[in-house]
Amino acid sequence: MTRHVPDRPRRADPDVPGVVGTALGTMPGTDVLESVTLLRGELGAPHISFLPALPARGAAAQPLARTAAVLDELHADQQPHGLRVSGVPGKDSRAARALLAGDVNVLADVIGAESGPDDAPVKTQLVGPLSLAAGLHLHAGERALKDHGARRDIADSLASGIREHVRAVRAAAPGRDVLVQLDEPELARVLAGALPTMSGYRTLRAVPAAEVRRSLSTVAAACREAGAAGVVLSLPPGVDPRLAREAGADAVQVPAPAGSAHEWEPLAALVEEGLQLWLGLVPVPAAAAAGSRALAAGVWSVWRDLGLPGAALDAVRITPREELDALGPAELREVLERVTGTAAALARTAAED
Repeated sequence: MTRHVPDRPRRADPDVPGVVGTALGTMPGTDVLESVTLLRGELGAPHISFLPALPARGAAAQPLARTAAVLDELHADQQPHGLRVSGVPGKDSRAARALLAGDVNVLADVIGAESGPDDAPVKTQLVGPLSLAAGLHLHAGERALKDHGARRDIADSLASGIREHVRAVRAAAPGRDVLVQLDEPELARVLAGALPTMSGYRTLRAVPAAEVRRSLSTVAAACREAGAAGVVLSLPPGVDPRLAREAGADAVQVPAPAGSAHEWEPLAALVEEGLQLWLGLVPVPAAAAAGSRALAAGVWSVWRDLGLPGAALDAVRITPREELDALGPAELREVLERVTGTAAALARTAAED
């Protein structure tokens, strides 16, 4: 599979690596206009703003329901045991679809009202096909992940529906690259066969790694067919980051390893193979954590120990370690400022060394 590598961020000094920042996707509050406006300001060019999810708005705004709203010919409505997938829309699935469409319209309005040049990418994020199947339920109440046919149908439906979603976000952000982040928070348990059944007395059988790669590849390919400039696979601890390359993603998002350079070696290998590294580096909240310079110095020290050149930092994007939806306004701004400050500090540190 030919992998598309998004353009490097534009920078004034060609000797300074183009390290930029972004966040993972969820935001606090209930006002999407306020959230999008904040992100367009705090993560303005060359950084990567995004279409946020605001879970505090209720069930229709939760990441799982938001992703189910993208499905083609499948719908998910709330039942006592969770979201049940079916071919018939209900009030919950209609609400989730309307909410997502309204958010895309807000993004278009905010970008359309801006003045001055800003051609930085815009990101959208959805739950990946395996975690989606783990979170949706069949008619009898069991997780859809249990059934091979249901897993296939959900992956195919997501691939079909995500095309339209990407086209809508591209229309809302004309002239800008659109990136798609696929979140797989349950993937470690999916691969290990560690997700409980509905009864709670047993666990579901592990999904074969080959099927996981096929499902992710199907959705990633659909994103590109719709014009996405890049696909980012967000993986939890315990999943081999090489899966991103095997699934045809352009980037992998993972928490920054806390240990020695040895723990960074798989990530370094992916960078050398042309993947971007979206590094979950900034703690949430950020108040008691190291400052931007210290965080950047830690990454640069490991980078040199691995023998990677400073120019390879063009492939690095700095993100928070966690989602931001539990933060207050001051904490939120502090984390976003720490993200962009760390990206700038890492670029300067490499250029000055």
